[in-house]
Amino acid sequence: MVIYFIRHGDPNYAHDSLTELGHKQAATVAQRLTDCGISEIYASSCGRAVLTAEYTANLLNLPVTQLDFMREIRWTSVSGESILEDGHLWFAAIALASQGKRINNPNWREDAPFAKSYIIEEAERVVTGFDNWLAQLGYSREGDYYRVTGTDTDKTIALFSHGGSSSVVLSHLLNIPLPQICGMFHPEVTGITAMILPDKPGQLIYPRILFLNDAEHIKNL
Repeated sequence: MVIYFIRHGDPNYAHDSLTELGHKQAATVAQRLTDCGISEIYASSCGRAVLTAEYTANLLNLPVTQLDFMREIRWTSVSGESILEDGHLWFAAIALASQGKRINNPNWREDAPFAKSYIIEEAERVVTGFDNWLAQLGYSREGDYYRVTGTDTDKTIALFSHGGSSSVVLSHLLNIPLPQICGMFHPEVTGITAMILPDKPGQLIYPRILFLNDAEHIKNL
């Protein structure tokens, strides 16, 4: 199985939609994905992700299945106090590094600013939903890996979502601490990350990255 992770186009956050530029980007990434052999399209249930996905779906004459668990995650603190610059997780890795702390600490959930934020709860929501969804597609989580339990896994899927929720998924799939992913992986709007999951039935597998955050299709927009 091949999964294409695509971030939504340039967002209008106030209306959970796309800007004019975002619509152009969504149309452009749809053209980019046309010849990838995609047979199923999924999207976060947030409007900006669904709108982006619909451009590809219309070109390929496929439906868009919405996944609530891939909705964007909350960054804020539980108490409401400011614990991250701009309230955004991407800056947490910068803050940790500036203090000489490890961004690849496997126990990151126990450290500030994460321990006082909704990030832990939200990451768990995404991970649980993603693993349940992947199990339906024929891959069941076992420890750090996946067991191929299905027989219809030779397919290509597109999943449109967000910078935060997709980073949580990549952290989980690759067994890399979330702060490290957020520090080193800043997904571009309509950036594409492709991963292949081996599909031999019964095999215990891990994903392999085909390419990461490809946004060449929008460089001239």
